[in-house]
Amino acid sequence: MEIRPIGRIENGFKSKFGIPRQSGLCDVVSYILFEKEYNIKEAFRGIEKYSHLWIIWDFSEFSKDEWTPTVRPPRLGGNKRVGVFATRSPHRPNSLGLSSVRLLEIIEDREKGTVLVVSGADLMNGTPIYDVKPYISFTDSHPDAVCGFADDFVSYSVDVFVSDEIMKNIPKKTMEDIISILSNDPKPSYQKDFERVYGMTYAEYEIKFRYGEKGINVLEIEKT
Repeated sequence: MEIRPIGRIENGFKSKFGIPRQSGLCDVVSYILFEKEYNIKEAFRGIEKYSHLWIIWDFSEFSKDEWTPTVRPPRLGGNKRVGVFATRSPHRPNSLGLSSVRLLEIIEDREKGTVLVVSGADLMNGTPIYDVKPYISFTDSHPDAVCGFADDFVSYSVDVFVSDEIMKNIPKKTMEDIISILSNDPKPSYQKDFERVYGMTYAEYEIKFRYGEKGINVLEIEKT
């Protein structure tokens, strides 16, 4: 049976570059909007009793024509190959993503119906959502789990430097989001060019930054 999207996500991630590599790394707010046929109030009865949700979604921006049995994770420098089923790479036989998010609020909108407000999503704006399920801590959480090469990057982050002159023109929450996103190091690990200026779009802002010996230096943040 063909699976169909039940909705889509709306947030400030307008392009793939800069999206966190895993859910929960950045407390960026997103909105899950549902298609009319699934936006039935009774379908959400009891969801307010959960603090976290699982989202099953579509890697809609990646080619679905081919897949390879091995991939090169950016965190491993882009040179070492591992099995696709040992990663969360989007280049999969079926382009399904899985993310755990925090449920912040449930909005009843006159035009949009029920909207779920969540934080921690690692999805691009407009990504199709296939399903939403409750996160259950006593079965879904395994604190003693061994996580392969991902264990080496649990506390990985880079320092982000922004001048007061740039910060004064940006709303506080947006600035916090931008710093959080950049601290997760959006570039591939194998890129070491300190002269290169990177560009990233978040919400209505274009961010330009450069890497230095001590971290990321934000050069400019302007409205698009």
